Amino acid sequence: MTTNPNPKDASTDWLTSIQSLLGTVVIAVFVITFIVQAFQIPSESMENTLLIGDYLLVDKLCYGGGGMADHIIPYRQIRRGDIIVFHYPVNPSQHFVKRVVGVPGDRIRLVKKRVFVNGVPLKEPYVRYFKLDANPFRDDFPRLDFLDPGINSEWWLSMPKLVEDNQLIVPEGHYFAMGDNRDDSLDSRYWGFVPRENIIGRPLLIYWSIRNPDSDIIPGSPSLGDRLYHFAYAVTHFFQITRWDRTFRLVS
Repeated sequence: MTTNPNPKDASTDWLTSIQSLLGTVVIAVFVITFIVQAFQIPSESMENTLLIGDYLLVDKLCYGGGGMADHIIPYRQIRRGDIIVFHYPVNPSQHFVKRVVGVPGDRIRLVKKRVFVNGVPLKEPYVRYFKLDANPFRDDFPRLDFLDPGINSEWWLSMPKLVEDNQLIVPEGHYFAMGDNRDDSLDSRYWGFVPRENIIGRPLLIYWSIRNPDSDIIPGSPSLGDRLYHFAYAVTHFFQITRWDRTFRLVS
């Protein structure tokens, strides 16, 4: 003999499932909003440290948020050599990733591509050079007598006020950031300093990396149909397109 399920039990199970789902959603939103953020490498400027096709998890709590919590939780200061993700000062809707070269008070100078901070050459084993042609602005920064076509006009006009003895002085609350791919990086040389409030956090981990990101296997085409096709291709060719040697690699 069978018995009918108790409607109250079924209703309780349904409510429990909804509560569990909502709890998961709330936790996920909290983590994404306050703790970590996913970020995709969009350009070659950080090669070979970060490659196009790398997907990162960014630690948003690393440096604190400038509020009262900073006095309670021991957040660490932004240091030279840190890789940071930040809102591009010229267009804050864009996210950039670069390496900090100068902190507030530092005096920055490049001589034949070599970076000097406060008169001392930096040790930069992560830097990549590949262009043989010389560029006075790019390689011997700051050059006030040479206007590079890629420089932001507002930065070009304000730069002379910050240069002393051929060295650029990093003001309080700002950072000088450059790409590791030093010959092909749109960085602080071209648009200025990164304000502290623009910095989102520090990359923690490459959680996925895919090869050939500029080919037709990656989502990003204007057409919705193309994007769906690319997504389906990525799912069905997951094992072939994944760079397994870079996936789950810590960023340093």
